[in-house]
Amino acid sequence: MRWPIAAILAGILAGALLTIVVELLLVYIVIRSGALPANADARPPGLERWIARTSLRAAIQREAPRGDNPVQPTGANLAAGMKTYVANCAVCHGVADGNATNVAAGLYQRPPQFGAHGVEDDPAGATYWKVYHGIRFTGMPSYAASLTDNQIWQVTAFLSNMDQLPATVDAQWKKARVNEAVAPTALQRHGPP
Repeated sequence: MRWPIAAILAGILAGALLTIVVELLLVYIVIRSGALPANADARPPGLERWIARTSLRAAIQREAPRGDNPVQPTGANLAAGMKTYVANCAVCHGVADGNATNVAAGLYQRPPQFGAHGVEDDPAGATYWKVYHGIRFTGMPSYAASLTDNQIWQVTAFLSNMDQLPATVDAQWKKARVNEAVAPTALQRHGPP
């Protein structure tokens, strides 16, 4: 007995749809059972990291402003950007010493410490995009409603030039501190006795 081609294709399609439904049901069961880590101190699964990084890169590539920063890296703009950064960003991304605050040490995802690992080589538009929009499912908030566009560009200029600040701004940067309430403990700064 010969099967008509339409019946064969219908069987293949039904099998593919059933496979997709079963896979979605299994994903739902895994999620509902709590098998995926939801705690901030767990290491995220590789698939989660890949999805987050890939999506972030694509969004920035598609949406970030192109070209140079419209705010010139003058001493005044860099000082203003540094002050805005210290007031709004340093609690998570640290100051010149590169030490993580208690807040940063407990965040998931771990925020980069710009005093230790700067972002001077990142395109200005990518830095601007991250500050303006924030990053979903991380502690990085959007500053679109709380900072002006000029302030965001000043922070971008500061971060882009952290390795070549004018002497006066560099001195201010090296003196900058985060509130004692969120500063690293002695154990975090120096390790166990």
